[in-house]
Amino acid sequence: MTNSGNDNDRGSSPLRPNPVNNPSGPPSRPQIRLSPRLGWVLGGVLLAGVVVSQSIRVIPAGFVGVVFSALSGVKPIPLEAGLHFVMPFVDGVTLYDARLQEVTLARETAQTDEGSIRARSKEGLDITADVTIQFRIDRSKAAILHRELGRNYINTVLRPQVRSKVRDSIGQFGAADLISNQRTQLETSITTELEKAFTRNNLILDAILLRELKIPESVANAIEEKQTAEQQVAVEKNRLQQAEISAQRDVVQAQGKAKAAIETAKGEAEALSLRGRALKENPQLIQLTVAERLAPGIQTVMLPSDGNFLLDLKSFGTQTLPKAPATPAKPAN
Repeated sequence: MTNSGNDNDRGSSPLRPNPVNNPSGPPSRPQIRLSPRLGWVLGGVLLAGVVVSQSIRVIPAGFVGVVFSALSGVKPIPLEAGLHFVMPFVDGVTLYDARLQEVTLARETAQTDEGSIRARSKEGLDITADVTIQFRIDRSKAAILHRELGRNYINTVLRPQVRSKVRDSIGQFGAADLISNQRTQLETSITTELEKAFTRNNLILDAILLRELKIPESVANAIEEKQTAEQQVAVEKNRLQQAEISAQRDVVQAQGKAKAAIETAKGEAEALSLRGRALKENPQLIQLTVAERLAPGIQTVMLPSDGNFLLDLKSFGTQTLPKAPATPAKPAN
């Protein structure tokens, strides 16, 4: 059995709209209308925010800002670090890093065609150089750099110049000199040439570092053998020089002794000559000399034969000569 009244009840349920009794459906929400004046205010605020954001530029520390004006072109004075106001929608600011930068041309940092610099030495041998360049832009000439080179100046100017100057400088030296005692001279030559190129392009070269110089292994071995032989020759020369110095020292010492002996002999001869002359001129000095050289135990002195005689020094002064016997007187006739 069906209850026909149920359909009618469902149709007239208060929870559902009755299309018959309420043909307009659910009640509509009230619509919000903005006044034209409020719209102009909001538009003005939004436009002011855009204008302010376009007129304020903040330059970070270590950077400079180059201003390009749509009316006058690149402005000559760059903006230093800090807050700056520019003409909105007319001036554009390009940032340049003014801090110390470095570029490395080496095998481990190779990108596309960038890598170690290959050059030829003075005798035509292949030399491979790994180089690091430290530089900075000229802050006062950043506008000229921007106008003439642009932000890609590292790839358009710096790298090609470094490669060219390093090749030219290596070509002035021999391979043996580059790996032995003229590495510093090579760095000086590269630095001199790069400073000229960097100055023309408003860059400042801070330092150039030769990280590694490579030559063919066979050439390196030959150079090493040559240097070893030269060192041995130098050692032998040093020994020979030491022997010569020792011999010269002995000769000098012998000459000194000979000169000393000669001078001593001369002195003695001159002394004897002077003494002989003195004795000749003063014969009495002979007796004095003999007396001085006699031993203390000898009691007599030998004197010259011309009227001199042997003198008994011990009895001298204590004894008298014996008297001659008296001659008897002759009787008178």
